[in-house]
Amino acid sequence: MTGTTQNLTLSNGRIIDLYLGGDPNGHPLVMHHGTPSDSTTFADWHEDCAARHIRLICMSRPGYAGSPRMAGRSVADIAALTAELLDHLGHTEFHTAGWSGGGPHALACAALQADRCRGAAILAGVGPYGEPDLDFLAGMGPENIEEFNASLQGEATLRAWKEANVQSFRTVTGPELAAAFGGLVPPIDQAELTGPYAEAMATEMRRALSGGFDGWIDDDLAFIRPWGFDLATITIPTSIWQGDLDLMVPHQHATWLAAHITAAQLHMVPGHGHISLVTRYRSNILNTLFGA
Repeated sequence: MTGTTQNLTLSNGRIIDLYLGGDPNGHPLVMHHGTPSDSTTFADWHEDCAARHIRLICMSRPGYAGSPRMAGRSVADIAALTAELLDHLGHTEFHTAGWSGGGPHALACAALQADRCRGAAILAGVGPYGEPDLDFLAGMGPENIEEFNASLQGEATLRAWKEANVQSFRTVTGPELAAAFGGLVPPIDQAELTGPYAEAMATEMRRALSGGFDGWIDDDLAFIRPWGFDLATITIPTSIWQGDLDLMVPHQHATWLAAHITAAQLHMVPGHGHISLVTRYRSNILNTLFGA
């Protein structure tokens, strides 16, 4: 597992924390990390991407790790930031993927950068809040229900909730991670949160939150506001992957997205959760995204 991280200054002066892996001369795949996390989330995808001649690109969203905050950002704002990053790196076309809280941001790229985005994969991605035919909180673990209810009361309440309830994620270690997730991880996900993988994820959490909760707060607030684009405008091939045992983002989110994106193909994976989907189906996801 290799690749490089760096702080990159874009032409507009914005600094982003960036991870680059895979084949440096390959076709770019921009991957959007979950909530909370950072640019190194997909470092363990490096070898699979290199073998497929894919350049793996992941930035920490503003407020996480070394990326300064962009207070009040929308989901759509990340599509514009992605375009600026790709321009800086010299890429005219790309594919995109997003896991969990990264799902809406990958969809923003699919909708708003359709002239250069060639395909998208959504991995247990969050659906939009407030839709009459999506019960957003149904089936979520209790911690996520508390978190989103705090989000609905505004930034001050949400920040106080995080300071009272999730400080442990700023110092969490691998052996502590499954317990820290509490009711959000079914047994299949608990089984993944051991050994080197758990330690790597814990390291990502500590790195992501090293400057505080701003990125996590801004993600949560962006999810419950209008995203800034219409899902119905997405016409590029979009694969939606979901484990039916997921307690972080329950399966009805994937079903809803598939029903509202014309170009979407749903891959419901029985017996898997939020984490095991991504650890065990990496090859399937990449093969489908790139037509292998």
